[in-house]
Amino acid sequence: MAARGNKPLWSGRFSTETSALLRRLNDSLAFDRELFAVDVEGSIAWVGALEHAGVLTKLEAKKLTAGLRAIAAPPADATDEDVHSYVERALGELVGPLAGKLHTGRSRNDQVATDLRLYVRAATDEALAGTCALAEALIDRALVESAAPMPAYTHSKRAEPITLGHFWLAHAEPLLRDLDRLSAGRARANECPLGSGALSGTPIAIDRKRLASALGFDAPTANSADAVADRDFVLDYLASVAVLCGHLSRLAEDLIFFQTDEAGFVALPDALATGSSRMPQKKNPDLLELCRGHAGRAIGELAGLLGVMKGLPLAYDKDLQLDKEPVFRTRATLAALLPALAALIEALRVDHARLAAAAADERLLATALADALASRGVPFREAHELVGRRFREAEDAGTTMRALGAGDGIIDADLRELALDRVLGKRAAIGGTAPAQVIAAARTAKKRLASRRPR
Repeated sequence: MAARGNKPLWSGRFSTETSALLRRLNDSLAFDRELFAVDVEGSIAWVGALEHAGVLTKLEAKKLTAGLRAIAAPPADATDEDVHSYVERALGELVGPLAGKLHTGRSRNDQVATDLRLYVRAATDEALAGTCALAEALIDRALVESAAPMPAYTHSKRAEPITLGHFWLAHAEPLLRDLDRLSAGRARANECPLGSGALSGTPIAIDRKRLASALGFDAPTANSADAVADRDFVLDYLASVAVLCGHLSRLAEDLIFFQTDEAGFVALPDALATGSSRMPQKKNPDLLELCRGHAGRAIGELAGLLGVMKGLPLAYDKDLQLDKEPVFRTRATLAALLPALAALIEALRVDHARLAAAAADERLLATALADALASRGVPFREAHELVGRRFREAEDAGTTMRALGAGDGIIDADLRELALDRVLGKRAAIGGTAPAQVIAAARTAKKRLASRRPR
């Protein structure tokens, strides 16, 4: 029979009502209401499977399906144990005792495992779409700013000049890898546990391949005990997002520095920045700082569930109730974060003149001078020593190597190589920062991105 009122689905075994102390800890409708839509979707597919197996008549299946589609989302004051209990109770209010047939051959164990796979699949598709949009914004800027010079850094010190297009592509590349990780996790998640029962399989002659196909899965799961206990697909999703958020945080950190008064390379659009309640002149990079902070939270969500999962005995354990909130929070965060970052990249204002002046700093061209010596036969280690000594001499004299002129093994032809355009143009090997190479790489990245878009 269907649950009566808010009575637990399992109440027949017990002689007293569940203590409020236990319900406070045990009941999950407060958060698993997020699964309502996929729970209804899975239940409709189960009705079809029961009809196909001869358990339900065509009329019964039609009534149950119509009833399931008519159920409204759980109201805020609903006190059912979980979303599955709510759906069954609400269905009973619509179709009467017939609702009690819905759970034939099914357990909440395989039901929630199916719900969560459907949910993670949708969350992954959202993450794929959002990541694609951000990657495209970066690649588009790389094409436009393929020849714009800027300083690149190692150890937070200016190192060598690159093009801004090269910089944007350096942040797009990790996102392409993130798309691969998310897609691989989605493929592993796309198996259907429904029909696994509590752990040993359903006693009903369910066509599980047909059922899996009805829900858009590639195949049914292979082992019923594993199917109800497995949450690898959740860990895959959280792990992929943790890595993705790490990449977003690195992009955010670069832009936070670039927009400081000390650097002044970029200016945030007013619509995507905030102000100070005290200092009227401030424009704060809160979006970027929140991005950086959420990366830490994403790592925590993964670590928390890894801790829950380790050492759990087969098959289902109540610990698995704790698998949902990390996914819900993570999906909501990405749904806000990825579009905001894409919009910021598109609207970011760049001070190209300031970037070019910084890139032309002679300190960034010292390596090119050493390369010039090496190109005419001076062993690179010797060239490195000569240029380092010459640079120190210029620095001590408060001047530049150009101003010092030839000497100490450096000739005028070497000094002519200290031209920013020449330095950038020579980095033309695959993966280099030369403008022509950046354009080619951006076009290739566009094609790679197109092949990774969710279908």
